[in-house]
Amino acid sequence: MTSASPNPVRPRQVVVIGAGIVGVCSALWLQRDGHRVTLLDRQGPGEGASFGNAGVFAVESVLPVALPGTLARVPGMLADPLGPLALRWGYLPRLAPWLLRFVAASRPRRVEEIAQAMAALLEGCLDDYLPLLADAGLAETVVRRGWIGAYLDPAKLAAGRRAVELQRAHGVTVEELGAEALRQMEPALTRELAGGFYYPEVAHSLDSYGTVVGLARRFAETGGTIRREEVRRLQVEEGRVVAVETDRGREPCEAVVVAAGAWSRRLAAGVGASVPLDTERGYHLTIAEPGVQLSRPVYSSDFGMACTPMSAGLRLAGTVELGGLEAPPDWRRAEVLATRGSRLFPGLRSEGASRWMGFRPSLPDSMPVLGAAPRVPNAILAFGHGHLGLTLGARTGRLVAELVGQRPPSLDLSPYRPDRF
Repeated sequence: MTSASPNPVRPRQVVVIGAGIVGVCSALWLQRDGHRVTLLDRQGPGEGASFGNAGVFAVESVLPVALPGTLARVPGMLADPLGPLALRWGYLPRLAPWLLRFVAASRPRRVEEIAQAMAALLEGCLDDYLPLLADAGLAETVVRRGWIGAYLDPAKLAAGRRAVELQRAHGVTVEELGAEALRQMEPALTRELAGGFYYPEVAHSLDSYGTVVGLARRFAETGGTIRREEVRRLQVEEGRVVAVETDRGREPCEAVVVAAGAWSRRLAAGVGASVPLDTERGYHLTIAEPGVQLSRPVYSSDFGMACTPMSAGLRLAGTVELGGLEAPPDWRRAEVLATRGSRLFPGLRSEGASRWMGFRPSLPDSMPVLGAAPRVPNAILAFGHGHLGLTLGARTGRLVAELVGQRPPSLDLSPYRPDRF
């Protein structure tokens, strides 16, 4: 990705809606361009999906969630409420249109198109974090030691090789390693391991929530405004957003950025963008004293679970539950993470673990929405990152700043346009 344009940008009054990692990074990149930025969220910075993510900068994740054969998995999604990918029966009628698009995205030709687009978006994306983290004194919170994709089931390992070949075809660096080599890297891994893959370019955060909070603090220290307000609607006049209306008043603006994660669909509709956004309900356990040590994250494809060493302990996170924003958590999905974690790490202890559930903003083709609303050009939409919000936060923020500053984007944004559906 090329560096930002040195051409001066006319300062504008910009409102960013959403104080997760995408919104905070967008606010910072806009601020670096000289804009006057107000950041609005009904919660504090990082208190949504950014609070409980797996903490992995998954730069290898060029493939969509839906791969060939996805349709055959749907009955299992309905049958096993604790499976790595599960669907709540009661939500099926509302989810059906999304699910049809999800299955359509698994066609081989479409998978190839998505992989090309995601490879372009992910390439060098960690570089866009470097100035933000350095300026906020947070550079040491991100470490690059790679991560391991571990398999217990030899059949799943064989299937994983096909996905790895697709990743390699799109520039991902990955090495297949046998069980013994993986245990030399991470001695806590079980002897039942069939093998796996090592991705050396992946990084992880020692405190993903703390990173968002620290970046937001720096934004405020350098003149940005953060307010806890619930956005009600965008006021549009003559094809442009002129103000954001909240539960506490009206905020005039010359541009608005919708980065409200799983709550972005209604706001996008308010500027004429019909986007099939839904939510993946993700769960985690964080174990302060797990009894095992890891030096890098380990991902289990058998269980759809990432195991990440953080400052607060070992985080077991992941799984996908399609069930909307309103249903109460199914805490069994968090508790089963401990059982599955002990399969990977026989010495694992889970006493005293804290649990969490949050909402990932998910689009059926596994790509974010990134671009101006088709009929309201000063409304920039930046949401739907799924599992890649942390990974793509700074890259998205930089592209948002280019769009608001009316500079040619340093990346072709047509694959992520809001009206692609």
